[in-house]
Amino acid sequence: MSTENSATSAGTAPLPPLHCMRRLEPGPPRLASLPTGTPVWLVSRHADVRQVLTDPRLGRAPLYAPDAPRVTVTPNILDDPQSMLNIDGTEHQRLRRTVQRAFTPRAIERWRPWVASAVESLIDELIDHGSPADIIAGYSRPLPVAVISRLMNLDNLDSKRLAHWSDHALSTTAYSAEAIVTAMTEFAAFGSEVIAQRRAAPGEDLVSGLLAAAAEDGSITEGQLVALVIGLVVAGHETTMTSLGNALVYLLQDDREAWQRLASDEASAAAATEQLLRAVPLGDAQEHMPGLIRRTVEDVEIGGVVIPAGSVVAADAAAANHDPEFFTGDLRTELFSPLAAPTLTFGAGPHHCLGAWLARMELELALHRLARRLPALRLADPVERIDWRRGLLTRSPNALRVVW
Repeated sequence: MSTENSATSAGTAPLPPLHCMRRLEPGPPRLASLPTGTPVWLVSRHADVRQVLTDPRLGRAPLYAPDAPRVTVTPNILDDPQSMLNIDGTEHQRLRRTVQRAFTPRAIERWRPWVASAVESLIDELIDHGSPADIIAGYSRPLPVAVISRLMNLDNLDSKRLAHWSDHALSTTAYSAEAIVTAMTEFAAFGSEVIAQRRAAPGEDLVSGLLAAAAEDGSITEGQLVALVIGLVVAGHETTMTSLGNALVYLLQDDREAWQRLASDEASAAAATEQLLRAVPLGDAQEHMPGLIRRTVEDVEIGGVVIPAGSVVAADAAAANHDPEFFTGDLRTELFSPLAAPTLTFGAGPHHCLGAWLARMELELALHRLARRLPALRLADPVERIDWRRGLLTRSPNALRVVW
């Protein structure tokens, strides 16, 4: 097993961009195996995936029951039983209430002017640097880090240390189990330190609000608080960074008409953002087993198939987001069209991603303002030469040279 996340080692075949990946054809639930050898039911149709994610007879907590089979080869941040992701029912609702007010569409909209100013500042720096430039280092990586740092009042957050922790937290094959445990222990210590600082000097930030809500509730453990803090740090930047980098890979190849329309108005950018989030997956099914994993607590019929109690189920959102029953066109023809059905990129049901609206707003502003300021922006190198992050739950470019 590799202990370094290197995307371009000798003899490694080039990877296709994620918008070009072959996906599981939507169909009835079918049996397969996880990399651990555990049997898993793959669910791929839009309606079926939505059922898996919303039906209370399937949950995350049963994956950590004493009789649960092994579902991951190495640990990652999604495997913490104390995490809100892995708690169901009323306890999950209580934990979620501690943070969800900061992520409602109305709350997120108040951040629009500041996010827009952050976008413009990064574009200014990109232009000052001159062409060619690495759009990942100069734009798609620092933007979401700046936003989540501001939201959580983490002004002194070391971006390199954050990248180290995040890559280990989301590792599938990139790092050894020992390296992951070490990194996650350091990350948890960071979370504990942030909590201690906010208790000593509370402010108007998300962590202070979380601690106030937890104190009022009285039943949230210290371990759950730490898991919430570090989970927000990772989720608050990783999805946006990945989606923005992959969107730029698609948009900057040769579709100049789409790039010009993105520059025209924010409404076009908002429509394109929804389609890009639907059509370009966050990760690579060749790197890890696809799907948002759940386990049944009783027999459940899904798509005409009865799945027995105690079964592991993988809901393949990438396949569902291309289900021909709803989505009949490709990105080239549908980029600015309204969605025919809700995207499942952020999940659905009780565990729907808290930061979905924040990610949408960041992507919309990032694409619109960049296209408006740099109408001639394009890739400097063929896509076959892209240096990809590999061995993680998500995949995006490590670097992406652009010219204008």
